[in-house]
Amino acid sequence: MTDSYVYDTVRTPFGKFGGALAGVRPDDLATLVVRALVERAPDLDPEAIDEVVFGNANGAGEENRCVARMATLLADLPVTIPGTTINRLCGSSLDAAILASRQIATGEADLILVGGVESMSRAPWVLPKTERAYPAGNLEAVNTALGWRLVNPKMPGRWTVSLGEATEQLREKYDISRERQDEFAARSHQLADAAWGNGHYDDLVVPVPLRKGDALTRDESIRPGCTPDSLRGLKAVFRKEGGTVTAGNASPLSDGASAAWIGSERGGRILGAAPIARVAGRGAAANEPEYFGYAPVEAASLALRRAGITWSDIDAVELNEAFAAQSLACLDAWEVDLEKVNAWGGAVALGHPLGA
Repeated sequence: MTDSYVYDTVRTPFGKFGGALAGVRPDDLATLVVRALVERAPDLDPEAIDEVVFGNANGAGEENRCVARMATLLADLPVTIPGTTINRLCGSSLDAAILASRQIATGEADLILVGGVESMSRAPWVLPKTERAYPAGNLEAVNTALGWRLVNPKMPGRWTVSLGEATEQLREKYDISRERQDEFAARSHQLADAAWGNGHYDDLVVPVPLRKGDALTRDESIRPGCTPDSLRGLKAVFRKEGGTVTAGNASPLSDGASAAWIGSERGGRILGAAPIARVAGRGAAANEPEYFGYAPVEAASLALRRAGITWSDIDAVELNEAFAAQSLACLDAWEVDLEKVNAWGGAVALGHPLGA
């Protein structure tokens, strides 16, 4: 098996729902990071790109079914480069990287451009088709931005609760207090703000041009000066009585795109770049849908076992912060030192464009 490596990464700033990026199509966001990644490898002959693989969780609108292919064409890359789009919801772009690394490992490819994109602001409303022609009643448009939609009535109701209610159930099961959630969320904002201030994101984030010559250059959702005290006054969103999940300790709806090079050693020579990291293990796992936020526990543990290492060997952890409560449940299960986690902020602060 051939080792696979990460060679470079870029992303857009993440915009608020209805914010600065709401006027930018998702295929254009994807095109922007594809072009940026190619331009950062001036020695690259684009004909050498074996494939483009993108994650996307919605795909119901301007992504035009296969946003990887759309971005490849819009970026003026050779039309002979195939593109595929993967949907594992919030894990979609990570799954794109996993798929690419497997292709490298089996010798089927040497250089793959991977990424992910989501415009939750521009996710369309959809109308179901009717069971019979010319119905007399009204039809309800369904928002495709987040969560369940057009649910099969055979699905058990406990599976199809909102993501926020599911998180409330998860924090009850694992006894995650509101205080811990707010402390975790404030830490995310503080670290993200500090990382931007220290220049950590300067070479990782590419500006998004906007109308009238403006550009978005920084993540919109970060709250400078955020503290646990400032978050405690926010009301719970999903439960009127006894709820703990608020707009402050959950990731926001966001718009944005990301991209990376995954390649073999030969792929690095094609790029003229040195590797940033080696892909040592992969893992995916599932559990009861209402406890979706706990699935990373087994997925990451499986990846570690396949890599032949343990948590004691890990110096840095990047965990998607869908909600502070589910992040804390995962970290408690792993018994990971919080100081090693999301050192430059996480999704609660940076934003969470699902497929990116």
